[in-house]
Amino acid sequence: MKAIDLLKPRRSYYSLNDQTDVKNETIIKTIQEVTALVPDAFDMKSQKVLVVLGDKHKELWDLIYDVFDGKVAREKIDMFKAGVGTVLFFVDKNIVDTLANQFSNYAENFKPWALQSNGMLQINIWTALRELGLGANLQHYNPVIDDKVKEMFDLSEDSVLLAQMVFGNIVEEPEAKEKEDISARVKVAE
Repeated sequence: MKAIDLLKPRRSYYSLNDQTDVKNETIIKTIQEVTALVPDAFDMKSQKVLVVLGDKHKELWDLIYDVFDGKVAREKIDMFKAGVGTVLFFVDKNIVDTLANQFSNYAENFKPWALQSNGMLQINIWTALRELGLGANLQHYNPVIDDKVKEMFDLSEDSVLLAQMVFGNIVEEPEAKEKEDISARVKVAE
C-alpha cells in the first residue's frame, strides 16, 4: 500500500467508544514499533509516549475535567473518556538539553528538532491506529494539566507534555472536508 493511501483515511474522529476487537497488546505493539521507527535528530531518542488504557484512561479524563474546574464542559470530556485510550506525547527535556550542551554549534536547534520529531511521531501513530481500524483525535490540554499528569503517572520533571491523542472504535464518520486549492499552500520552483 502507498503511504498516501494510509494517510487519506486519517481524520479527526470525535465520535468514539471503547467497543473494539483490537486487542490492547496489538495497540501497544503498534505504538512501540512506530516509536522505534520515527527519526529524531542526532538519534537523540527524545520522544516519549505513555499509552493510557482502561480505567486509567477514564481516570485521566476525569483528572483533566477536575483540573479545569468545570471550565471545560463535562460532555466534551466524556466524549474523550468514551474512547479506548489516550496516547500522551512527551519530549524528554533532559536529553534535549544534554545534546544542546554537547553540540554547542547546534544548541538552538535541538528543541525545534525534538518538536519536529514529536510531530512525525504523532502523525505516524495516528495513521497506524487508523490502519488498525481505530479513530483518533489530537488534544492539547497542556500545559494546564502538566503537573497533575506528572503526579498521576509519577513522571519526571524532564517530561514535557505536548499532546494527548484519544483513540477508540469509530462510532460515526466525520463530515467530508471541502477540497481546498492546495496550490495556495504548495508552491513549485523549477
